[in-house]
Amino acid sequence: MLTIRLRRVGKHAQPSFRVILQEHTSSPKNKAIEELGYYKPAANPIEFSVKMEKIKYWISKGAKPSDTVAVLLKKEGVDGMDKFISPRNKQRKGKGEQPAEAAAPAPAPKAAAPAPAPKAEAPAAPVDTPKA
Repeated sequence: MLTIRLRRVGKHAQPSFRVILQEHTSSPKNKAIEELGYYKPAANPIEFSVKMEKIKYWISKGAKPSDTVAVLLKKEGVDGMDKFISPRNKQRKGKGEQPAEAAAPAPAPKAAAPAPAPKAEAPAAPVDTPKA
C-alpha cells in the first residue's frame, strides 16, 4: 500500500520536510516513488506547497496520507481528509489504571433474581483479659 508522508530534511533546529509518496513498509529515508511538495514549519509564515493534481491522483489510486499530511491537506482545502485523521483527544493511562470501560460497574440484567438478604453477624467473642 502506498502512503503520502513527510520526510525530514534540513539543518539541526531548522526543520523542513518533503511530502513524498512511498510504500508504507519502507523507511522515510529510503528512495521515494515521487516527491509531491514541501512543508517548512520554521519559516515565517509557514510554507506548505504540494502538487494538488498529483495528490488527488494518488489518493484516487488508493494511497493514504499520513495523519499529519491529512491535517495539512485539510487546511489547504482538500475535501475528504477527515477519514484519514485520527482523533486528537486520546489520553494515555497511567500505571495501574484501568480503562474507563473496565472501571465502570456492569449494568444489572433486567430479569435478575432478587438479591439475597444480608446475613446477621455473629456476636463478637469475649476477649480474655490476662489476670495479674
